[in-house]
Amino acid sequence: MPDRAMKELRKFVVPEVIVGTDARLLAGRYVAHFGARRVMVVTDSQVVDQPWFTGIIDSIRQLDKEVELFTDVTENPKDYEVMLGSELFLANECDLIVAVGGGSPMDCAKGIGIVSTNGGHILDYEGVDEVHLPGPPLICIPTTAGTSADVSQFAIIVDTQTHVKKAIISKKVVPDLALIDPVPLLTMPPYLTACTGMDALTHAIEAAVSNARSELTDVHALEAVHLVTENLEAAVQPERTLGTMRNMMMGSLHAGFAFSNASLGAVHALAHSLGGLLDLAHGECNGILLEHLIFLNYPHAVSQFQHLSRQMKLPMEAANDDQLRRQLVQAVSALRQRVGIPDTLPAVTVTPGQIDKMAESALQDPCMVTNPKKLTKAEVVTIYEKLFHPQG
Repeated sequence: MPDRAMKELRKFVVPEVIVGTDARLLAGRYVAHFGARRVMVVTDSQVVDQPWFTGIIDSIRQLDKEVELFTDVTENPKDYEVMLGSELFLANECDLIVAVGGGSPMDCAKGIGIVSTNGGHILDYEGVDEVHLPGPPLICIPTTAGTSADVSQFAIIVDTQTHVKKAIISKKVVPDLALIDPVPLLTMPPYLTACTGMDALTHAIEAAVSNARSELTDVHALEAVHLVTENLEAAVQPERTLGTMRNMMMGSLHAGFAFSNASLGAVHALAHSLGGLLDLAHGECNGILLEHLIFLNYPHAVSQFQHLSRQMKLPMEAANDDQLRRQLVQAVSALRQRVGIPDTLPAVTVTPGQIDKMAESALQDPCMVTNPKKLTKAEVVTIYEKLFHPQG
């Protein structure tokens, strides 16, 4: 096969997906299909209090399956949380994991599966294709429209010694089944809805301009941009409908299909470093960073960004590339503002040394590899400095 053809090869990996109202209630049926006897449900303390959560547990227990509930998961899942969960998984002889929640419980569940099967410490598997054996069956039930951990090859875990988010990327962490149900989204707080929606938009945009993109990932990335930009404002309103939240969930799903296979870029690299050091919400970090990286990346992926602009229904006539770039940046900035996400982190202060550390970490992040522009440390530092005023 010619070298050129080899370079154009692309893979596309996704789990089995079921979409629809009350899809979460199929959890028990699929636990039975996998032949599991004792199920670990990984979630967090906020999710277990929601009225729709008991239906998931009931669907499993009514089939005489035992349930081990693990809720020791915080925002930005920590390495020690994964290790604790894996100890309990093995001690209780569990044989399947159901993850219910946003990206944190789902990433923690992926980590538990990795360690319970492969042994060692979760950070041993940082990087690309470092997981040797697939974990136990994993069913994901997302409760936010943004992270797409339910369909992705990514697990992001905080190294608590260095306060850096570490990326584990492997097809062996792709869940076996995703139950995509819009009902849980109706109980999301508006600001969380805004942040996770901007996370989904970031996934789609970065996948669309990634160096590893393909015709197949483009289809999903562009549809995700359309769905998120058309529905996010309505999704943060008190009168939001199930239909609106279904559209947001579908936008997140399409974005997940795209970025899981095309990878991401500098927005996520900087967000991982920022969120890891300061323990900030991932979607908020992405939402604030996105427009800065669009501006820098635009000249290096002009045609892809123009496709994205058309999906956002921006006028394209009689404008040069610089005007189109500024128009896209302004549109993304305006959407962020309309859904209530600030353009800086006013309550957070950092030192120049912390900014330097974040920049070094961001440049080493695996997501930086597929960014259309190779960023310098000075460029990364400049972006961080725009987010807050360094102290000391």
